[in-house]
Amino acid sequence: MKKLSVSVLLLAIGFLSAQEQEKQIEDVVIVGNRNAKRTKLETPVPVDIINIDKIQKSSPQTTVQDLLNYVIPSFNAVRQSASDGTEHIDPMTLRGMGPDQVLVLVNGKRRHTTSLVNYQNTVGNGSVGTDLGTIPVIAIDRIEVLRDGAAAQYGSDAIAGVINIILKKDIGGTASLNYGISGRNDGETYQAGVNYGASLGKKDSYISLSLQLNHRGKTTRTQNHNLDIFGGNFAYDFADNPAAARAADDAIIQQRGLTRDDFNFQIGDAQIKQAQLFFNSEYPINDRFKLYSFGGFSIKEGQGYGFRRLPSETDNNVYSIYPNGFQPTLGSKVYDISYAIGAKYNKNDWFFDLSNTFGSNTFNYDVSNTVNASLGAKSPTSFNAGAHSFLQNTINLDVSKNIKNFNIAFGGEFRFEQYDIKSGDETSYLRYDVFGNLVTSDTDPNDVVGAGGSQSFIGFSPQNALSKSRHSTAVYADVSYDLDKKLNVDLAGRFENYSDFGSTLNGKLAVRYEFVKNYAIRAAVGTGFRAPSLQQQYFNNSYADISTTGNSIVTKGIFNNDSEAARALGFDKLKQETSVNGSVGFTLKPISKLSITLDGYLIKVKDRIVITSNITDDRLAVYGVESGRFFANAIDTETRGVDLVIAYDWRLGGGNLNINLAGNYTETKITDFHFPANLQTPQNEFFGPDQINIIETLSPKTKATLGLNYGIGKFNFLVRNTYFGKVIRDGYPFGGVQEFAPKMVTDVSVGYDFTKNINLTVGANNVFDVFPDLQIYENSYYGVFKYAPVQMGTLGNYFFGRLNFTF
Repeated sequence: MKKLSVSVLLLAIGFLSAQEQEKQIEDVVIVGNRNAKRTKLETPVPVDIINIDKIQKSSPQTTVQDLLNYVIPSFNAVRQSASDGTEHIDPMTLRGMGPDQVLVLVNGKRRHTTSLVNYQNTVGNGSVGTDLGTIPVIAIDRIEVLRDGAAAQYGSDAIAGVINIILKKDIGGTASLNYGISGRNDGETYQAGVNYGASLGKKDSYISLSLQLNHRGKTTRTQNHNLDIFGGNFAYDFADNPAAARAADDAIIQQRGLTRDDFNFQIGDAQIKQAQLFFNSEYPINDRFKLYSFGGFSIKEGQGYGFRRLPSETDNNVYSIYPNGFQPTLGSKVYDISYAIGAKYNKNDWFFDLSNTFGSNTFNYDVSNTVNASLGAKSPTSFNAGAHSFLQNTINLDVSKNIKNFNIAFGGEFRFEQYDIKSGDETSYLRYDVFGNLVTSDTDPNDVVGAGGSQSFIGFSPQNALSKSRHSTAVYADVSYDLDKKLNVDLAGRFENYSDFGSTLNGKLAVRYEFVKNYAIRAAVGTGFRAPSLQQQYFNNSYADISTTGNSIVTKGIFNNDSEAARALGFDKLKQETSVNGSVGFTLKPISKLSITLDGYLIKVKDRIVITSNITDDRLAVYGVESGRFFANAIDTETRGVDLVIAYDWRLGGGNLNINLAGNYTETKITDFHFPANLQTPQNEFFGPDQINIIETLSPKTKATLGLNYGIGKFNFLVRNTYFGKVIRDGYPFGGVQEFAPKMVTDVSVGYDFTKNINLTVGANNVFDVFPDLQIYENSYYGVFKYAPVQMGTLGNYFFGRLNFTF
């Protein structure tokens, strides 16, 4: 696939000798357009290069998204709690945009997204992202993060930037064993990985195989000191006196011969178990023709938790089964498969690359420790709640040639996508009367006791089930011009046609000019087009959530844009987003060991696709929900920001000190609202303060990291401080507005090379045990949610030990 025309800046914080550092400074850009003469400080837009092998040795983090979160300030990923599927797949963002506005590549080829829609009012609400956690860290050589729009080069979902993951191809082996645990003796992490590369019997041939096993234990970060456990309204009677509420509950607990632990909420990180197998291979037939293939398989099993159902909630609990109430468990089985095969051919310095890339993601839901309350004592306590899946197949042909100072490239792409929802067990979604019959319009209301469906996660029904597909065709061309490494000009254009959304033409112009040796200015401007994902078009379900009054659990609904409910309320059909992306920056290299880049950007998105707030309307009652949400082109947004990266390599005291300072400021504002003409609802229900908060202020506007890595002899020392700016959380409609103060998280580690092949590293993430501010009472669901999963999350300090081997 064509290479991005981008600038590369070293942001690797790993164990680098002076010789290795100098060699990396001269590395050539291999993503971008096909001009292989450019080095990373000679291209028009910024990219970070993360050397995974070296960073992973010294960093406490064990997954791709966590590693990027602590070395790239414009990248954000925060684990969520009690948020259905989003608790099992972390949404990630770049430059404050949505997860669906970041394109992920593997070896330069488009990677498929997940089948999951984020809809639990987390970061990225209403969007569909890519699960970076499905790719094993042990298989990765490096990651290149383009911090600039690239829709004209790669396609419509590259509005915020591109993350390109390069797999290992070295001959030989590496292995890693990792153990970690939080300072609260939970969240145990086990990780074992091995990578082995071998020749296929011919020069320049290779096959690299990687196996990784992971286990992350659950954490508990909650309090229930004033929870109304037994339905005596103690929490409400003593809302202003938590001690009195706790004493009232404790008196009843003692009378029943129980302990408060019998009623604890499980709120924190979900438990995740995962196995991953990846490969990367290439085989030259002759000097001109070579075949390649790569891909992998991942299976992830998660276990998260919903809201606790109290004994007093007769509509949601069956007292004979759970006399003390219960907290449902949401289990996931996520299968992720990818496979690419291609051929490269060189004829008279014309380079041809033909490939087919396949990917699929299937998310299965299982709910346990729960009931279908309408079945009473006959209810099962575990349910298969259904599944959703997404499939993508992409065929690419890319052609390029370098002619003196010019590089030309062109090609085409055909992509097929399919999205499916499958229904679960009947008891996971149906409602019954006291005689065990299905509830119909003729059922006597006096014969119906208890809510239908599996509590916490209502299963997908045959009315939710569907299978939808589409295809798109694209052609592109780009031309670059280099004049003695002083002036670089890139021009790219892309035409795309979607079977369901018509055609679009997008372009990009990028320029770099070195006005004094080692001092350059760079700028770029481009347009973008993003069609709604199939998931945004067709996802629909019923789910349990806190009522609009905030004092009970009710059923709410998400309706697809083509549903009867959407038509009844007057919603317009979804259409594409359009965008304009501009950037300007400077690159400086005043001395050989010091590099500085400063880049500002502006991203405007028109008709941005989001999910609405909960709309309460009498016309939705027929669907059995309290309120409904819909996908809509509801807003226009404008994002402004700046990135600063400074890297310095210093010979100090017989060793090498690598200093990296990186910072980002991003601000997103909603510039306009688009209300359906026939929708009769106030703005606070269509796109209210809670949704505005998610777009504008729920992620840190400011984030910075200072990494100091010192290697001397057989020792390596890392100290890294990461600053997370303030965020604001709006608990509307039943909570309040709270500002969370800025926080600083410190990582430390010490590594020792026993031999040239064996290294031991020990250290800590968040060594000073920093947490977000405690939530205000009205946002904490009566004291249960002690912390909101914002900024750095709610893990607290985490200590680890890691053995690394090469062979």
